[in-house]
Amino acid sequence: MRPIATDTHDFPSMRRDGCIYVDKTMFIHRLVTTVGSKLFFLSRPRRFGKSLTVSALKAFFGGRRELFEGLYIDGTDWKWDKYPVIHFEFNDLDTIDIPAFEKSLAWHVERKLSEAGYSFDRTISPADNFGCAIESLSAANGGNGVVILIDEYDAPVGHCLDDIAKAEAVRDRLSAVYSQMKNRTGDIRFLFMTGVSKFTKLSVFSALNNIVDISQDDEYATMLGYTEDELSANFEEHLRAHAEKMGKPYEQYRAEMKRWYNGFRFAKNVETTVYNPISVAYTLYRKEPGFTATWATTGRPSMLMNYLKREDMLRIDPEATENVSANTFDVAELRDLQPIPMLFQSGYLTIRDYNPATNRFVLGVPDEEVRQDLCLLMTGVAADKSVYWASRLGDYLIGADWDYFFEGLQSLYAGMVYGSTERCVHENSYGRCLSFLLASQGFDFTMENVQSNGRADVVAKHPAMVCIFELKVDEPVDNAFKQIRERGYAEPFKADPRPVWLIGLSFDSKTRHLVDFAVARN
Repeated sequence: MRPIATDTHDFPSMRRDGCIYVDKTMFIHRLVTTVGSKLFFLSRPRRFGKSLTVSALKAFFGGRRELFEGLYIDGTDWKWDKYPVIHFEFNDLDTIDIPAFEKSLAWHVERKLSEAGYSFDRTISPADNFGCAIESLSAANGGNGVVILIDEYDAPVGHCLDDIAKAEAVRDRLSAVYSQMKNRTGDIRFLFMTGVSKFTKLSVFSALNNIVDISQDDEYATMLGYTEDELSANFEEHLRAHAEKMGKPYEQYRAEMKRWYNGFRFAKNVETTVYNPISVAYTLYRKEPGFTATWATTGRPSMLMNYLKREDMLRIDPEATENVSANTFDVAELRDLQPIPMLFQSGYLTIRDYNPATNRFVLGVPDEEVRQDLCLLMTGVAADKSVYWASRLGDYLIGADWDYFFEGLQSLYAGMVYGSTERCVHENSYGRCLSFLLASQGFDFTMENVQSNGRADVVAKHPAMVCIFELKVDEPVDNAFKQIRERGYAEPFKADPRPVWLIGLSFDSKTRHLVDFAVARN
């Protein structure tokens, strides 16, 4: 079997080492041969192949044809001319404070311009050096232009979203760099810029009003990520080996893998969904005897994490967010950030459906691994606690450590922000918060579970247990147990070998806290 690269951002090393590379060069060829367009922007969630694409473009414009042998673009009539390439990577700049950022930005610009063959002039600003470099490198190339690749253009701003004043200052300093391209587009052969968000007030978008945003373009819907066919064509041996290790029939294994990792849709008119590449790489490299949430283990997006420090995320239903307008996806004002675009750009929401008559979208959670991580985040946010705390609370539930579980559950509900009426508290907050906790631990649960004798508030199934929750407001917890037993909510699980737990929760409408609780095994 060909090796799988888990460090997937460097195209030359992947090709030299013989690692699996899913051929996306048809999209590169389409970009570089598009008549009338040479400036492009693409947004995708983190760890989705943006840096690998930029690395491939750098090798491509560097004339390194040997790295593309056997790929789609090698069979085209491309001339393989070599261009000077300015390649910025802004993800790792120091943003601890503005002086540190300015120093880090200056050092990065100097290093990258020097790598491109430009003699940096320290008597002028880094931004002015960038402008001079575009002109001089293009001239040295016979006036044929310079290639500019900017990876994670928005990362420094995203790192600062817990301090909006600092984020705006960082944005302004980046704008000074990006604005250098405004009057020099004649010296730019090709520009490709990637990021997670589209911050429309960054000068790159106002200065380069002819930049083409391909983020939701139908032609580039599957440029990043793996389709079902691409997965089969490139990873078949690894897939079958993993299915065998898991002891599952191959078709069942593939269906489960799709449920776990394939669900991202990036174009309104193309319904094809794709796998997250890093999830595929980690899953098939490790070949563990079960599917796990791999994306979160590579780190959570700082942009979203910083935003979560400031915002209440319980106002939306991530499973079905309807009637979303197209301009919702762009971020204009840093001081007026909204949950939906933040979750969409970070990869926690994706396109589910599109109505061309209204130009409105339906969004939803892409797949199971994202669902579990999102719900873990939202559980922690609800209680103003860490993700680790939320994870431990879920562990207590699965382990039936009831004293610790109920203690944590009280803390969870005590930290929540509720609606103004008892009805809103019960239906929209208590149940929603519990559903986040259950989903984060992989429970298959149903709210208002309809049975022959009534509706159980929550029925949650897990390989380790079955839990039947009944929630009461301003009633003793004994009433919850009485209802569960009298209406036979546990009867459908009579022959189930798993332990079946009956759990009663009682809330006070005045304090809006969990005031009593009890558990019994059926």
